[in-house]
Amino acid sequence: MKHALVTGGAGFIGSHLIDKLLEEDWKVSCIDNFDPFYDRAIKEENIHHHRIHPNYTLYELDIRDQNALMQELPLDFQVVVHLAAKAGVRPSIQDPVTYQQVNVQGTQNLLELAKHAGCKQFVFASSSSVYGVNPNVPWHEDDHVLMPISPYAASKVAGELLGHVYSHLYDIRFIGLRFFTVYGPRQRPDLAIHKFARKILEESPIQIYGDGSTRRDYTYIDDIVQGIVAAMHFKTSRYEIINLGNNTPTRLSELVELMEAQFGKQARKETLPEQPGDVPQTYASIEKAQSILDYHVTTPFKDGMAKFHDWVKEKYIKPENVD
Repeated sequence: MKHALVTGGAGFIGSHLIDKLLEEDWKVSCIDNFDPFYDRAIKEENIHHHRIHPNYTLYELDIRDQNALMQELPLDFQVVVHLAAKAGVRPSIQDPVTYQQVNVQGTQNLLELAKHAGCKQFVFASSSSVYGVNPNVPWHEDDHVLMPISPYAASKVAGELLGHVYSHLYDIRFIGLRFFTVYGPRQRPDLAIHKFARKILEESPIQIYGDGSTRRDYTYIDDIVQGIVAAMHFKTSRYEIINLGNNTPTRLSELVELMEAQFGKQARKETLPEQPGDVPQTYASIEKAQSILDYHVTTPFKDGMAKFHDWVKEKYIKPENVD
């Protein structure tokens, strides 16, 4: 049986990936430390259906603890999918040291684990934030003018470079996937789409940083999972960095207008200054992913937002009492 080690597997992206892997008859060892960045109950809900699956094992471990990783995990996995990280641009500015410890040292610990286990396939969750304020859009992987402007972004650049070292020295195939603003059911509660949805429903103000002209390449979760699974099977070369995006940026003001229409409510907007670390735009070139991973965007933004809206209604809107 194929065996995957998935870090951060109780989170938004990780839990969706594990859904797919279990469906495809993988054995999955999931690592998560249930970081208090958001409520543990959310992650528990993400994985409640995994816990009863015979091919799933949860290890509550911190990727900073190399000894625990070496001692407690089975070492017969064929692929590592490393999604665990301290997330968020703005929080990283407040606590850059912890971000370095988790995202850089933690990644090195996983690479050491892969080396020790003889695992030759390592898929790493990088981020569009590595491009920073690079004005050359859409962003191409071969454009080496990276301009990260947050500790989080810098930690992801460091992870990609560590991967190159281990690929070169230890013949580990390393595929770094630069995710572009992932959304969909189970999205982290701190991210803009999820926060806006809750606040519109509550009729409380949403915070708009700047004039609403910032643009994001929002990518639906099913498309991201498609790209990760393809990277798990990729064998053509030893080291690759690949964008996974939607290739169609959306203005913040357009996002709010769409959500207002979906929920049938006018958003109360609170305009605030632009935040340090936020980039004005993200925009993925996906030609490389299409070419070497057969990656295709299957969910246009409006369709994905309709699915997200349905999930939000089911999760947050209580049905009327029926006599």
